[in-house]
Amino acid sequence: MKNIYIASDHAGYNLKEYLKNKFSKKYDFIDLGTNRASVSVNYAQFAHKLSKKVTKNDKNYGILICGSGLGMSMAANRHKKIRAALCYTVKNTKLSRLHNNSNVITLGSRLIKKNLAVKLINVFFKTNFEGGRHKKRVKSI
Repeated sequence: MKNIYIASDHAGYNLKEYLKNKFSKKYDFIDLGTNRASVSVNYAQFAHKLSKKVTKNDKNYGILICGSGLGMSMAANRHKKIRAALCYTVKNTKLSRLHNNSNVITLGSRLIKKNLAVKLINVFFKTNFEGGRHKKRVKSI
């Protein structure tokens, strides 16, 4: 069974809530926090929490959102078996899945518009890993 975890810091909270609402009929996100935008929190805390959940099953995926997406990506990628991709275009999102078998998408709420975030989530979940020559490369990560 596939689980999709979602988490954000305070800067990503509004985009997280928007995405949960937008995809409510398509996906059952498991929200790991934060629960409000008004209190500053440490993004790494949420990236670690989500990463631990995602690594429990290779069918699990994650969405992490902070102001730039960078901090979440860096923190998540500290975990073995996490391949977190900072996505900001349809092309780099698609390639993150096709070539890198990313299992976590990170988004920068201060750098992309909501409608682009929706497109990126759609591309992320519709695109499958190509395998082949990429399988060996991903294994070396």
